[in-house]
Amino acid sequence: MIFIKLILAHLLGDFTLQPNSWVADKENYKLKSKFLYLHVLIHTALSLIFLWDLQLWWVAVLVGITHFIIDAAKLTFQNVKTKKRWFFIDQLLHILVIAGVSFYFQEFGFGFLQNQEFLKIIMAALFLTTPASVFIKILLSSWTPAPDGPNTIQTESLSSAGKYIGILERLMVFTFIMVNHWEGVGFMVAAKSVFRFSDLAQAKQRKLTEYVLIGTLLSFGLAVLTGIIIK
Repeated sequence: MIFIKLILAHLLGDFTLQPNSWVADKENYKLKSKFLYLHVLIHTALSLIFLWDLQLWWVAVLVGITHFIIDAAKLTFQNVKTKKRWFFIDQLLHILVIAGVSFYFQEFGFGFLQNQEFLKIIMAALFLTTPASVFIKILLSSWTPAPDGPNTIQTESLSSAGKYIGILERLMVFTFIMVNHWEGVGFMVAAKSVFRFSDLAQAKQRKLTEYVLIGTLLSFGLAVLTGIIIK
């Protein structure tokens, strides 16, 4: 398949064969960096090699040109604050170009949009992300623990870490259920208990521990219930 071949070329060109020194040079000199053009040339060559068909030379050239445009836009407009965002935009645009080529060769169609089972799984996965987080937050709103006093132990935490941990754990539990590996759910519960509740026990904050326990059970419960309904 052309899609798989171009994805392999992309992974090799954008990650394996692109040293960190090249990335740093491109970020410093932007369009003046010689490594930007070398990087695009490597991408074009890899695409042609993986396609292994001289009649598809124009596909390799198209991939190379679009890769240059996308990378140039990223280097021009990104800054320290938006660097992470532009990384994902950059990768998404590259994949969309490859997908567009695949659509042109009719490797993919829109028939999957008529597949009810596929749509149900996508719907469930979307529900288990932000919507489920909102449901859990509202359910726990009346129990949110307040500081007991000036001596209350404060623990450092990454910004929005709890939200993303919850989303990832629900998606993993849902995946385990869909592939009929319920033992994976038990592993997730055990792992969460070891890493999360040991810290809370050391902090000796009973209210916070109970709050986190309820939130965790709600999160896992929603994922399990959603998986059972879809199954």
